[in-house]
Amino acid sequence: MTTATAPAPTTATGASPHLLRWLLRLHRPALYVWTATVLVLAAALLWLGGPLTDAAVTGWRQYDACRGATTCAYDQDAILRYKDVYTYTTWAVLALPLLVAGWAGASLIGGELESGTAHLAWTQGVSPTRWLAAKLAVPGALTAVGTALLVVLHRRAWLAGEHGIDTAKPWSSLETFYANGPLPVALAGLTAGALVGLARRRALAALVGGLSATLALWGTVQLAVPRLYPAVTTYTGLRHDGPAGSGITLDSGVVTADGTRVPDVFCGSAEYPRCRAVYDKLDAVGFYSTYHPSSHYWPLQWTGTGIVLAVAVLSAVAAFTLIARRTARKASTV
Repeated sequence: MTTATAPAPTTATGASPHLLRWLLRLHRPALYVWTATVLVLAAALLWLGGPLTDAAVTGWRQYDACRGATTCAYDQDAILRYKDVYTYTTWAVLALPLLVAGWAGASLIGGELESGTAHLAWTQGVSPTRWLAAKLAVPGALTAVGTALLVVLHRRAWLAGEHGIDTAKPWSSLETFYANGPLPVALAGLTAGALVGLARRRALAALVGGLSATLALWGTVQLAVPRLYPAVTTYTGLRHDGPAGSGITLDSGVVTADGTRVPDVFCGSAEYPRCRAVYDKLDAVGFYSTYHPSSHYWPLQWTGTGIVLAVAVLSAVAAFTLIARRTARKASTV
């Protein structure tokens, strides 16, 4: 008579309590570093969107009130402090996916395969697929929560100074736009790093590969997103100072009499004789500008989110396919 053994209960992430405890214990330093990073950045962003912004707005009001005066007293230190903290926190938020990708490739996956820790777990009743599921689900949940919190706080801080600080970054600036979203880019870094770690099975190689894959994703998103959503084109006369329209500019220049578009010569209004001579030589009749206005902010953000989510899903599927094939190949040779 045989006795059936009940399977270990699983958590919402798909990992058994034993596997979850083992995972958290093994990567406890990384958990501490991630928690500390999120808390420090969150505190800095709350400070930026509160007291720092208030002080900088007051400084700009003081400056605006005394324009034209021979002497002016205003809080310049508050303005510069806001600028510095905004710059540092923005680039820190943008660097998080790289941090996650590097750790996922070098330590979470690549390091364990290289040291044999993963194979030890597979001999203790944990299947490779379940092992990978836990590796992605638990860090993925922590990454999503931390990244979402920081992106929300960053957008809150940016909105607080948008209209009160003359030198505040516009919504269309590269670093501001992508620090305000899309949210799941760190998840794509996690899955891309894990996939590279499985493919290379060496910590250093996985570290370099994970960082490279995430940088390539960033570059692709930045190039693709503005071109995947229909842009607006405006035309103005040559008496304007140049192409009109503010936002994310894709193309601008002058239009000739036969409708040909010529790249912007950056001369200015045709009121200036020198510029008039340039435009006459080109047979130009007006300016054109193709760009995304502020009303396109959310469509562009959702387009970027869709791309990053698709990459995260595809790289996760590729990781599960790769580990299943490798373990099946090894089992067939035993």
